[in-house]
Amino acid sequence: MPEGDLKEGLGIFSVRLEGKKGRKMKSAYEIAMEKLQQESPDIKLSDEQRAELSELDNKYQAKIAEREVFLEGKIVEAEQAGDFEAIEQLKKELISERKTLQAELEEKKDAVREM
Repeated sequence: MPEGDLKEGLGIFSVRLEGKKGRKMKSAYEIAMEKLQQESPDIKLSDEQRAELSELDNKYQAKIAEREVFLEGKIVEAEQAGDFEAIEQLKKELISERKTLQAELEEKKDAVREM
């Protein structure tokens, strides 16, 4: 076989494929990762930027947790009162606030990365 060689050993066949000039062929994963790297290369961050990103993560985790505790408390109150309409509304509000805070966090992180 011109593209590789076929070996038989103990009744098992194995194929070693080589590309042009004897180089090992790349997997689809490796090709995809190279393409991704070309389209959006890794951003090098300073220690100050890393610290600020970490601080933002901590700050927003706390904000999200605070809202979850508050709204989950309200949900429990609504469950005890049997107010199913309020429960649904509070659950929607909780989801909305999580999304809003996550979007706000990503926006601030992008600003730090662009510095």
